[in-house]
Amino acid sequence: MTTQPEVLASGYGLVEGPRADGEGGVYFTDAIKGGVYRWSKSGVDTIVPKRRGVGGLALHADGGVVVSGRDITHVAADGTNRLLFAAPEGVTGFNDICATSDGSILAGGLRFLPFAGEDPKPGSFWHVSSPTTSAVALDDVMWPNGVGDAGLGIWCFCDYSRGQVTIIENGQHRVVKTPSGEADGLAFDVDDGIWVAQPRAGSLVRLTLDGKVDRTLDIPGVQPASLAFDGDILYVTTIATETRPGELLRLDAPVAGRRHHYATI
Repeated sequence: MTTQPEVLASGYGLVEGPRADGEGGVYFTDAIKGGVYRWSKSGVDTIVPKRRGVGGLALHADGGVVVSGRDITHVAADGTNRLLFAAPEGVTGFNDICATSDGSILAGGLRFLPFAGEDPKPGSFWHVSSPTTSAVALDDVMWPNGVGDAGLGIWCFCDYSRGQVTIIENGQHRVVKTPSGEADGLAFDVDDGIWVAQPRAGSLVRLTLDGKVDRTLDIPGVQPASLAFDGDILYVTTIATETRPGELLRLDAPVAGRRHHYATI
């Protein structure tokens, strides 16, 4: 299946963390050039200026956003910063994050500097249940990337460089390989399908919870980094290439999808 999306915002580097707010807007980040932004029909607003390395984002129920980077921080609507999780020893920063159905945070911690060209070194995903309580949710993840909560205790974790998605359901681990051998951002449709971005393949792939590759959505000419559903709308963020900047795209969703959860911690 192939589709041609609409460009909503352009001129960025590595566009990540799309989150639809249910009010006609969608938040996104630029992990390389810095900043957190919100697109709406009236234009693009800067929500958090300059902060670099924000590979993941969650909207907070009390307003503002939860951002990754050197740590996990809640940036309130008035710009006030509240630390939720400092980097443990050996962690160079955090990549993708998500809020869970109970409002806690799942965060992927890196142990190398990808933008500095360092070779990948296994990191972990942490479950942050309060600013003072955390635990390792998944260890030995070479390059922590997309992460999500499908509800009912089902968590999904992407390992980008190994090209695999780990599904944890009732304490049982299931590992699924993606067709392209890469696994970037993810989002869920209404039937618990896991949609995973495959940048170099220029596509999104749908995985079922039992580990089957269900379908592929090709997006020609771009490298998709992450995605977010808002009902029958699908937002996709992309990576800048030699011929095209990083962008926020909108297209008709091939199936209806769910918005990401809100953080409450």
